[in-house]
Amino acid sequence: MEVFPLRDGGVGVPERFEARIVDAGGRVRRLPWPRAAGQVVLEESAAVRTFPARRGRRVAPGWWWSATTGRLVHYGFGAMRTQVMLLDHDPQVVALACSPVELAWLGHDGQPACHTPHLMARLADGSGLLVDCAGRDGVSERIADYAPVMAAAAQAVGWRHRIAAVPDRIFAANVRWLAGFRHPRNAQPGRMEEMAACFARPRPLVEGVQRLGDPIEVWPAVFHALWSGALSAPLDRPLHERVVAVSVRTGPVVTA
Repeated sequence: MEVFPLRDGGVGVPERFEARIVDAGGRVRRLPWPRAAGQVVLEESAAVRTFPARRGRRVAPGWWWSATTGRLVHYGFGAMRTQVMLLDHDPQVVALACSPVELAWLGHDGQPACHTPHLMARLADGSGLLVDCAGRDGVSERIADYAPVMAAAAQAVGWRHRIAAVPDRIFAANVRWLAGFRHPRNAQPGRMEEMAACFARPRPLVEGVQRLGDPIEVWPAVFHALWSGALSAPLDRPLHERVVAVSVRTGPVVTA
């Protein structure tokens, strides 16, 4: 792979990077990383790598429908799917994409190297986040070795790089349940305003549901509100009908 002439900046972290992206016409383009980060809408770019299906994996590559963007986001393995879900749930994330950029540089030994972060997210402040996902067995040696380089590349353009560890089991299970209600159709016309008023003070979920109407109709809206952040509840604890929730317009979660 061709790279621009790069100069090692010391302590094994290069000063310059080349970005490899796929444009709207499906052509591979190579350009300086600062230009790619500042001028290319990477969250709308196609993935520069694919994830083949492999025997023995519990989760095959697939697609996640993003409530944040209304589009499909590719994932390559189970831990990556979980991180796509968590990014989709994060209110600071306004867009996300699977592997839209590969970064190339010259290592301290003068040999070319490259790495493609698993995910990219656009944050509400306009900056970007590059994400590598740890698997069930932890952080791979490759990801660990390249982490300082990815952090330097991200910092150079005002972004951040993160190695996403396996999340807390209870939190992930709760978000996974709420994700089943992430589609906007579950908001129901006028229901969110009623819910905000009902949960203006902290109360158990079931109490609010009973006040709002038919539980069969109301529960999906409540779960959607918890997913979207209109309601706040402690998701690091098992989610059940007696969990206390509050409208985010009125104050913090009460966990007592």
